[in-house]
Amino acid sequence: MPLLHLITLKTPVPYHGPSLLPISPQRPSLAHPIIPPIPRSVLGCRGVGIQVSPPEHGSGSKNGVVQQDWKLRGVGVKDIDVATLGNLCVDIVLSVPKLPPKNLHDRKAYMDRLSASPPDKKYWEAGGNCNMAIAAARLGLRCVSIGHVGNELYGNFLLDVLRDEGISIVGMSEDTDVVDDLSASYETLLCWVLVDPLQRHGFCSRADFSKEPAFSWLSRLSEDVKMAVKKSKILFCNGYGFDELSPKLITSTLEFAVEVGTSIFFDPGPRGKSLCNGTPEEQRALGQFLRMSDVLLLTSDEAEALTGIKNPIIAGQELLKKGVRTKWVIVKMGSRGSILITMSSVSCAPAFKVNVIDTVGCGDSFVAAIAFGFIHNIPMVSSLAIANAVGAATAMGCGAGRNVATLEKVIELMKVADLNEDDKFWKEMLPENLDSQEITFLSKVVVNGTNNQLKHIALQKVVSELLPKLNSLSADGKVLS
Repeated sequence: MPLLHLITLKTPVPYHGPSLLPISPQRPSLAHPIIPPIPRSVLGCRGVGIQVSPPEHGSGSKNGVVQQDWKLRGVGVKDIDVATLGNLCVDIVLSVPKLPPKNLHDRKAYMDRLSASPPDKKYWEAGGNCNMAIAAARLGLRCVSIGHVGNELYGNFLLDVLRDEGISIVGMSEDTDVVDDLSASYETLLCWVLVDPLQRHGFCSRADFSKEPAFSWLSRLSEDVKMAVKKSKILFCNGYGFDELSPKLITSTLEFAVEVGTSIFFDPGPRGKSLCNGTPEEQRALGQFLRMSDVLLLTSDEAEALTGIKNPIIAGQELLKKGVRTKWVIVKMGSRGSILITMSSVSCAPAFKVNVIDTVGCGDSFVAAIAFGFIHNIPMVSSLAIANAVGAATAMGCGAGRNVATLEKVIELMKVADLNEDDKFWKEMLPENLDSQEITFLSKVVVNGTNNQLKHIALQKVVSELLPKLNSLSADGKVLS
């Protein structure tokens, strides 16, 4: 995996040199307790939880008509909607005269100089899995973030952001975890997002300079972590979690989640390819996630990398065949839209037309909305529609973290209901050998025809079913806007 990734964004970031403010020396704590969010606590509940029904292998519309069904998914009593595992970091976004040097040693020295003193807080942002958790919380889902956060300025900032968004935090470390308590291994993981004068971005963190995960000293699941997973309807993991946690610890969490009936969402991301070619432990862990996840989320390039199949629908079908618990495979197509594949159906939803400013955080926001649809048993094409809307609303802003889509922006975008339709692209995308599967396609208008296999669903119909639910969340004040 390359240590430096380049992307180009349309919005400049003002230059800010290193601050003269030193980091206050603080002794890191071994573990963060369960921290209740503001304004509500999820893990602290001792009352009767929500009794929910067992998950189905797939859901859909009846005779092509969107059904308004808000029945909850899950097994047993689950008080939490979504738990995220690891990948808690702070993004530091800075303009620099030039990107870091290519030489590994020089690049490490470059990053150490940046880390010597913290830049102004206005350039700090919550990153990693915080993006997904914040987007989910803004859709009214009850969320908990599981991971390690250090007891320093950056860690305290991250905790404050999550609490302000109504997200609980569960620390992963215990007194039995042995490591030098003054080591950098305790510190909150930082991701430096560096912008050169040509608006190219480079990403780097201390995880890039070690063969071991950043928090390799974490060795076992604490009782607090187990309780959080057990009380969650969904556990979300992504490939970047392997930069922080050992494959053994991650798969232990996966196995426990399966044991207690928690649905697994897995997005391998760009790390999927490197995990395929990684250590034997990483390869086994990736294979286990691909088999045991309820929902897989990938880009078309990632699906091809994992299967060797270029067509995303056929690649999704291959992942379903190899899966043990897999219900949905979702392929993110960027500005084209998204596809949801099950064993018996294919749902396609073109993207919404928006003025794209920044794509950072769009995929994380998309996943949050898919979790919303999965939990509430929303028809699949409708789940894609709201996920596309949340991702598009995030793309209209700059950056991730607290800048991901608000519910208000999502509602506004869905009311406009303008799709980026490309009939030629979608016709080429649909394989000819889908005779036994129902294909549902989201359209601006319903197209009459004699093809019983292909069912067009009018966007306006989907929006009319979704808006009452979203408006009720806004009225309840569950979402920060």
